[in-house]
Amino acid sequence: MRDRWAVSSWVLLSVGVPVAVFVGVADPPGATYAYLAGVLVCVIAAAVGIRRNVPPGQRRPWLLILAAMMVSLTGESTRVLAERGTVLAMFPDAALLPIYLLLTAGVIDLVRRTRATADDPARVDSALIGVGAALLVWSLWVEPWIAGDDLRWQNLVAAALPLAAALLMTIALPMLLLGRTRAPAMWFFVTSGVALLSANIVLANRGWFVHGADGIPLKTMGALVLAADFANAACVLHPTVPVLTERVLGRSHLLRRGRTAMITATLCVPTILGVAAPPRGQTFSLVRAALSLALIGVVVARVVRANNSRARAEQEARWRAEHDSLTGLPNRERLAATVARWTAPDTQVSVLLLDLDRFKLVNDHWGHEVGDEMLRAAAARLAVTVRADDLVCRTGGDEFAVALTAPAGDPAAEHLAGRLLAALDEPLPLSVGAVDVTASIGIATARAGTGAVELLRDADTAMYQAKESGRNRYAVFDPPLRERLQRRFTLERALRGALDHGQLDVHYQPLVHLESEQIDGFEALMRWTHPALGPVSPVEFIPIAEDTGLIVAAGAWLLEEAAARTRDWRETAPVHVSVNLAVRQLREPGLAERVGEILARTGLPPEGLWLEVTESGFMDDPDACLRTLHELRNLGVTLCIDDFGTGFSSLSYLQRMPVSIVKIDRAFVTGVGDGGPNEPIVRAVLAMSHALGHRVVAEGVETTTQRDWLRANDCDFAQGWLYGKPLPASQQSVTRAPVRQP
Repeated sequence: MRDRWAVSSWVLLSVGVPVAVFVGVADPPGATYAYLAGVLVCVIAAAVGIRRNVPPGQRRPWLLILAAMMVSLTGESTRVLAERGTVLAMFPDAALLPIYLLLTAGVIDLVRRTRATADDPARVDSALIGVGAALLVWSLWVEPWIAGDDLRWQNLVAAALPLAAALLMTIALPMLLLGRTRAPAMWFFVTSGVALLSANIVLANRGWFVHGADGIPLKTMGALVLAADFANAACVLHPTVPVLTERVLGRSHLLRRGRTAMITATLCVPTILGVAAPPRGQTFSLVRAALSLALIGVVVARVVRANNSRARAEQEARWRAEHDSLTGLPNRERLAATVARWTAPDTQVSVLLLDLDRFKLVNDHWGHEVGDEMLRAAAARLAVTVRADDLVCRTGGDEFAVALTAPAGDPAAEHLAGRLLAALDEPLPLSVGAVDVTASIGIATARAGTGAVELLRDADTAMYQAKESGRNRYAVFDPPLRERLQRRFTLERALRGALDHGQLDVHYQPLVHLESEQIDGFEALMRWTHPALGPVSPVEFIPIAEDTGLIVAAGAWLLEEAAARTRDWRETAPVHVSVNLAVRQLREPGLAERVGEILARTGLPPEGLWLEVTESGFMDDPDACLRTLHELRNLGVTLCIDDFGTGFSSLSYLQRMPVSIVKIDRAFVTGVGDGGPNEPIVRAVLAMSHALGHRVVAEGVETTTQRDWLRANDCDFAQGWLYGKPLPASQQSVTRAPVRQP
């Protein structure tokens, strides 16, 4: 459809050019009727184009230009129909004023809708060319009329018309200078303006009244006006016409060749006129001098504006280099420079590095727009909490930093950290409602020889420690923290190649049926032995694997290894294997499909597999986890809640989770049988779980006293060092439950 209208605009223009030529060379009345028919076609085509191509809110400038064409058509029709000497015969000449007023209003409305920034030099360049055009029209046509013998006002109008058309072009020039040169509608519009300007120059040279046989005929002007109408109608008929009313966001600072040529030609006008058409008297010289001075003034204004614009751009660039565009806060570079400037022997400089806890969940749940909204709200909350002399920065992502100074030994940094945590206790009001947010803060204070970079690094180390300690708190840096962090980085790098290099192994710990004292199954536990670091504790490497996402591949490997081993064991005894699912694994899409593929590949029946999930992993995203758990249960595997009782909402979610096994955390098993304080809790968990139809596993069973108490209270299974620690598969037996002797 767009192509059809584009072709229509070119067809209209290709038809209009021969018609305009015919009007220019033919004799009346043929030329007159051809002119009227051509203008009528242009009016109809422009009306259709406005309705078809221009959105309702952008039609006003084109309707004004269409109205000018209609007034022109009415005036020329009246010229044909009215008798000479009547009042109606004067209408075509009188219509010139409303025609140009309508044209001017339309062009001004176009430029108003498209104007760019206030300091765009396109405006100054247009004014420059406008003053040059005024000087040219004055010197070539108005000045000769004043100095001549024929002072009829019609000739003055004819002499001034090129100025009117030139002013229209000058008004439209900003659109030419603002990057619309690729739109065909723009070039149709320019062609229309050039044709109109040419028609007015013809009239100015001809005069309103023709003298002698060599005078330019009026139909030449009519041909050019008709060509302008056809070009204007083609402009509106082309699908790219909405581009002319779109606001320009950029600036036209580049002086391209066409623009440079126009400015150069304008600046040459006073010199050329002074040689080719010198003024006819002192009064005329003064007018030309005034216009020339105006031209110089516009040039000076352009230079000043360009210089100021460059200065503002440099200032904005410096601001952007030192500030965060989202929150408007200073950035890391500004923070480092400020800390370096503040560092002095008698001044204690501290940096608080603050990281929003679980910010990724906000982005994942509500999207990045709400995430950005949270960052802005958090930045505002921090800014009003600190002291006037403190510096609040956003250092990237969901991290903020506060730099402050205090006398040596002053605990101002820790006091400020407490205030910041308290300020963030209040939910942040966002478009989706009030959202809770907490933060982890690391504090570092400059010591002798500590630079800005080291101080930020130490604060980051302390912040990481605050997260490791449970979040929503602050930690103060000390040197051992850096050693622990270096150990973590070393382990992280080594862990990335552990699976490929065969450094991971599986150990199995027996799970015993308490009533029969027979082994019911094993829990598969991942172990890592590095050739240089030696055995690495799961307490160290499992959290690293979860944080880095390596747990996904390692967990899949663990599941397949354990399933294959258990399939072999089941040839001797109907044992099962229990495998932990990390939080990252539970969030991975297609988990149930991969588990089903592993079962099919290893030949382990679904009833031989138990999958354990932690309460904390479930609570991060309950709805998504529930869907995954139901998919896993539909495979036929058994689901367990691991470390039961260590979370926050165990009772409220236990009924919703499709689990069959509840594992009581070892922290609650310690002390049972000896009258310890945890006995009522364990009894309650056992009673509640059995009431819901779940079986219970007690973890961390180390003594016969604990075993006997658990058996007496109807606990189903036990697991712990009483029955053996985790060992490689080759050292485990599936036929008996070894009880470690005290």
